[in-house]
Amino acid sequence: MSAATVVLAGGGTAGHISPLLAIASAVHRLDPQAAQSVIGTASGLETRLVPEAGYPLDLIDKVPFPRRPTPDVLSFPSRFNQATREAQAILQRRGADVVVGVGGYVCPPVYRAAKKLGIPVVLHEANARPGLANRLGARSAAFVGTAFEGTPLKGAEWVGMPMSQQISQLDRAGQRAAAREQLGLDPETPTLVITGGSSGALNLNQAVASALKDLLSTGAQVLHLTGRDKEVYDATGKLLAAPGYHQREYLDGMHLAYAAADLLIARAGAATVCEVAAVGLPAVFVPLPIGNGEQELNARGLVDAGGALLVKDEHFTREWISRNVLPLLKDPRLLATMEKHSAERGISDADERMARAALEAAAR
Repeated sequence: MSAATVVLAGGGTAGHISPLLAIASAVHRLDPQAAQSVIGTASGLETRLVPEAGYPLDLIDKVPFPRRPTPDVLSFPSRFNQATREAQAILQRRGADVVVGVGGYVCPPVYRAAKKLGIPVVLHEANARPGLANRLGARSAAFVGTAFEGTPLKGAEWVGMPMSQQISQLDRAGQRAAAREQLGLDPETPTLVITGGSSGALNLNQAVASALKDLLSTGAQVLHLTGRDKEVYDATGKLLAAPGYHQREYLDGMHLAYAAADLLIARAGAATVCEVAAVGLPAVFVPLPIGNGEQELNARGLVDAGGALLVKDEHFTREWISRNVLPLLKDPRLLATMEKHSAERGISDADERMARAALEAAAR
């Protein structure tokens, strides 16, 4: 029997590309002979991240579904048909046995092309509220996996979030001291990590700066990942500094931050929520205040299970931090309880579950 040919589709943001690459990596572990390539668009992060990971990348035109009546509505059908023809040609040229889709603008024409060619589609939905691409794709997919329980997609199976093994297999307790040293932290001191993601979160940064004295008074040290070009300054215009406070713009390798932290304060992107559960890290989620509320939905299961706290962006203030975060930093027993509840919700083998579904669909 010849080796499977897997074509993965997805892109735009790291939220789509990270799980896609995790699935590709798991396919390679399960079947080193499988041929793999990716379909993306020219405007997404995939143009950098996919070649860096060593996979061939084919591009098709980005054709967003028109959400409101604009002149784009008139040209949409012909542009969508053209993107479908491009996807069809790629799938035939690559000899695809299965298509694995993770959502994003690139997916609808690829799903449609696969259906026309009789190629099975296996898809993964990362958000608790599914995107349009996967809502359409799920109707005829051979397998639908979701990162969150109860995601409303036809025939969906809760598999968790495919993530890098650096995170899914992380031994936090075993790697804590080494991770802290690598980050320039005291290996013995309780650690709070704050991150607003790579682009940062202004309100998060300002609230933490206003509450910094209170946070440090608990005896904890603070690692503050402010986001690119979002450094935090004091009243005199100097970079905010204090003993026990460590500020950096970003970190390549969040596994180090997860290993170092006793508590994390972060946005509630799908990947972050699933990663902290997979490693059993207590968290405070401050969902992004824009969008359709999907970040709050992403966090809900973990919060209800007792593994995390949730606070609206506008309520995340020095007062809220004093009432809710300081008691956690002062009492290791509270954090230990949250850690247990978080780990109970964690899934660390989603990448292999998706890879297995893809290889089984290819074999059929």
